[in-house]
Amino acid sequence: MSRSSAPQSGARARDLAALAAEAYVYGFPLVHDLETVAAFTQHGFGNLPGTPFNRFAHAQRLATPETAAVSAGTDTLYSIAQLDLSEGPLVLQVPDTGGRYYVLQFVDAWTDNVAYLGQRATGTEAGSWLLVPPGWSGQAPGSVRGVIEAPTTVMSLVGRIACAGQDEVPAVRALQAGFTLHSLTAPGLGRGGLPTPDPQAPPELVFFERLRVWAADFPPSPADQRYQERFQPLGLLEEGPTPYAGASRAFVAALEEGMAAGRAEIDAAARRPPPRGGGGWRLEPHLFDYNLDHFGIGTIDSPRWRLPDRTASYLTRAVAASVGLWGGHGYERVYAQTFEDVEGRPLDGSHAYTLRFPQEPPVRAFWSLTMYGLPERRLVANPAGRYAIGSRTPGLVYDPDGGLTLYVQHRRPRDPARAANWLPAPAGGFRPMLRLYLPAPEVLDGSYVLPGLLRSAAPA
Repeated sequence: MSRSSAPQSGARARDLAALAAEAYVYGFPLVHDLETVAAFTQHGFGNLPGTPFNRFAHAQRLATPETAAVSAGTDTLYSIAQLDLSEGPLVLQVPDTGGRYYVLQFVDAWTDNVAYLGQRATGTEAGSWLLVPPGWSGQAPGSVRGVIEAPTTVMSLVGRIACAGQDEVPAVRALQAGFTLHSLTAPGLGRGGLPTPDPQAPPELVFFERLRVWAADFPPSPADQRYQERFQPLGLLEEGPTPYAGASRAFVAALEEGMAAGRAEIDAAARRPPPRGGGGWRLEPHLFDYNLDHFGIGTIDSPRWRLPDRTASYLTRAVAASVGLWGGHGYERVYAQTFEDVEGRPLDGSHAYTLRFPQEPPVRAFWSLTMYGLPERRLVANPAGRYAIGSRTPGLVYDPDGGLTLYVQHRRPRDPARAANWLPAPAGGFRPMLRLYLPAPEVLDGSYVLPGLLRSAAPA
């Protein structure tokens, strides 16, 4: 299709709008991811500073209520690098963490999780890994433990290192210094940026212009390429200058309508709660199962961890990018959240609650329960400075039968034993989140039932 003919498509406006909605759902993860990558290299986010491509940014402190992030975790320190392999392979060096849990997660430009390194996947010993661009056919050095092939020349390397509290921060920061990247052959560090969309595209069609340019530079799998051929009437397959400059008002209106419809579809799907499990907890161990094509080191290539319908997977992928960009597979970690007690009543700090685990959540790493206030879903300031409680919290008091009872309330319990097991809540509405790192099979298959929060007659 020529540049001039794209805006003059003979398709009816209604058909174009419907097609544009499909394209928005399909392309949102790519555009959102690369916008985030660009913002990260310039400005960083949360506790991480802006950092150029192919260099690690390390969080140097745990999240607090002052951290400008929704649902910020307090279990790990992040080490994140945006990778640009356009000039060739990189060597990644990882230190020996001495058994401390960590994971390095590799996310391509379409948000597929394509490889993992760390305790579950490769152990915690030191080693080197070769990161190569698509189609690379060179010779890997004998010193590397393995090769990770990137499906796209730009990838995000998202690292998390377990940190049980402020006292452990210095030890974790010392480990962070051992995570390094260097070029295998080229002296440069890649192009240092993303392809620039044509500035002649009208502002209202910037999303589609970015999708057009970035999908061409970071092509998806062959199966997805065949699917995206359907978007040819939208100008998304055009090469060279933007086809949207000078587009007819009717064509622009159809794409705007489709973009709004696609956004609404993602938002509606994101608002649908996952299935309600035991105790009112909602967890989604399979939200990130949309990767159907790229299974590198540390991934599990099994029908259990792949969505069966490719077309339907595009909406799941878009929802995952919207609510949890760079989240990982359930076999690495699972998050559960609840807004209600065992009787279905909204959780509120004007009441006190107990949460009793007859047996602690079965995990091979650790678990934690973190408190977030509503509606902001931010960490909650409290005099104790405790924002989470879990398997690594010192001084927990266990029940005589070996169970564990947690006390979730606004005021500190008077009983010292209960105070040791206290998770401070805000005065108003709240939402606790349970994080399970390396969950056991019974968590993933649903045979382990999480207990619910029981409202007490009076604060302890």
